[in-house]
Amino acid sequence: MKSAVVVFPGINRETDMMLALEKVTGTKPVAVWHTETDLPKVDLVVVPGGFSYGDYLRCGASARFARVMEPLRRFAAGGGPVLGICNGFQILCEAGLLPGALVRNRSLRFTCRRERIRVETTHTAFTAIADPGAVLTIPVKHGEGCYVASDVTIAELEAQRRIVFRYAVGAPNGSLHDIAGVANEAGNVVGLMPHPEHAVDGMLEGTDGQVLFRSAAAWLERSQRKVG
Repeated sequence: MKSAVVVFPGINRETDMMLALEKVTGTKPVAVWHTETDLPKVDLVVVPGGFSYGDYLRCGASARFARVMEPLRRFAAGGGPVLGICNGFQILCEAGLLPGALVRNRSLRFTCRRERIRVETTHTAFTAIADPGAVLTIPVKHGEGCYVASDVTIAELEAQRRIVFRYAVGAPNGSLHDIAGVANEAGNVVGLMPHPEHAVDGMLEGTDGQVLFRSAAAWLERSQRKVG
């Protein structure tokens, strides 16, 4: 599985993400700078965490205008799997690839700790091989991770099974309905605040994060079989 990691000024989790992808998939990812107007030929694109453009205006608001976002939109529209993590999730929401928004934690404090999140649906590119209801332990590291959306949007997400992850013991950031991650209608674009790339090594934060990347590989294999 060939993958690409989008790099913006201020993003600081791209190296961790590339190491995690290489560890799980066995293939070294390609780094794609924010000024690129096209993506390399890859199967998966990840928008990692950090502080794109210094989080000026608000998190992800500047990144949505980067040149690389147009080819990313085309990739997603064509069914390509796209994963946004933390700041990447914020960017995907600001760019309209995912619904809702991420705002300041209700505590008004930065949160950095291991969290348990529950898999709410397996009908996405990043939960395809997960067990429904499985609880994963994955760290969170954010100051603006409170997910908000209108009542209408929340109802649509619930009805369409597009809430991908929930915090299992209550949101550490005040997210509505304990939402930790959501998907687009097709299920190929997913965003979440926790950092699965920091949970792929048993010597560090455990290996629960591997299921997202292994799911993407399985999703792609199934898609290719359907085409064939």
